[in-house]
Amino acid sequence: MMRFRLTHPQLLEALGRAGHGSTVLIADSNYAHSTGGHPAAERVHLNLRPGLLTADQVLEVGLDAIPVEAASSMVGPDGADSPAVTGFAAMLDGVPYQRLQREPFVAAARSANLAVLIATGHSRHFANVVLTIGALPDA
Repeated sequence: MMRFRLTHPQLLEALGRAGHGSTVLIADSNYAHSTGGHPAAERVHLNLRPGLLTADQVLEVGLDAIPVEAASSMVGPDGADSPAVTGFAAMLDGVPYQRLQREPFVAAARSANLAVLIATGHSRHFANVVLTIGALPDA
């Protein structure tokens, strides 16, 4: 029996292979899932239909399963936080959090450090977040 809520086999396997410093992209339904991440990253498709699953729901379960040492989100062209970015920032309270314009965000998502790209059905714009996996505490 597992002690956290994440039960998706493919996602568990991909996160299990990732280590400290690897990154995870949780992407909305508008993101280019096939070309917007590093080619070697595992793709996990959770985008059943628009609205299912949301990036917030995936982030909530992900935070229960992995340590996160840093995060970044994409902001709109005007530099303002979208409602999604505001929600992510609240969920990631205490985690160093960057807000990036489109090109720097996509560059981060295409980095060789990207271990997992999670496609969601989130239909809000700019509902994308890159998480940097932290280290587990000493036993």
